[in-house]
Amino acid sequence: MNLASLHETKIHGIIPFPYSVYHGRIPEWISSFPLHWHDDFELIYCANGQVQVSIWGKIYLLCAGDLVLILPHAVHSIAQGNSNSGEYFNIMFHPSLFKGAEGDLCYNKYVLPFLNGEKTLNYFYSANSSFNQTITPCIQSMLTHRQESYTTHELMIKSNLFFLLHYMFQQSTAANNDNNALQLSYSRLKNALYYVQKFYDHDITVQEAANQCGFSESHFMKLFKEFTGMSFNAYLINYRLELAAKQLTETNLKVIDIMENCGFHNQSYFTRSFQKKYQTTPLIYRKNKTRHI
Repeated sequence: MNLASLHETKIHGIIPFPYSVYHGRIPEWISSFPLHWHDDFELIYCANGQVQVSIWGKIYLLCAGDLVLILPHAVHSIAQGNSNSGEYFNIMFHPSLFKGAEGDLCYNKYVLPFLNGEKTLNYFYSANSSFNQTITPCIQSMLTHRQESYTTHELMIKSNLFFLLHYMFQQSTAANNDNNALQLSYSRLKNALYYVQKFYDHDITVQEAANQCGFSESHFMKLFKEFTGMSFNAYLINYRLELAAKQLTETNLKVIDIMENCGFHNQSYFTRSFQKKYQTTPLIYRKNKTRHI
């Protein structure tokens, strides 16, 4: 068993209409959504409480009404904000929704610059920002009709998305060379994340992870901390713990077998680490989570 692919290739919606809206609650429904990336645009809107979103290693704390816009291929994660629970919506839409015939002028002018790195924009918009207030009506419309998006409301959804794209482009700026160089370095770090996903149950050294990215060990450690907000070893342990939590709720395996499956070889260390992250023991975590399934 493994966590979801770091490069998420799931089609959101249906192939002819790759768009979907997801409703989430942290920590009631999920404790966190780990680092990943995909080919879609994503808008995360905080409805209540607080939600923490990491994008390219920068942390944003969303309160009610705040939103972030995530461009395709940007590495990001979702977690609980401070000690508070949070309710949020993810609006996912693939760039192909904007594409018409071959050589489409609007697609080439307004979408491609986001995809090829020519254009960028700020990710975070507070509830009282002018951009947020401008696009909030179309967000609310998409949330209200999220169940019927590609059955009876396709034209309304597409009109809202084009409205959103228009204001996204107005907010955008030309990406500078420093920003592109940093994101290129960060993109190379994806190789280390893939390596963890494949060999999490092995003893992985920092040097081995650095080799996957073509960096020296010292440069790798610096970039990785900037990219994820934690050291490589802390990330590896956190990944193993999230996988263990998943197996506790989705399998009937014994705790000691889950511990071994996830790369831990000392039961007391595993229990202490798990309790530090989830504020409870593995057995109680399993009991509490399975009770609500």
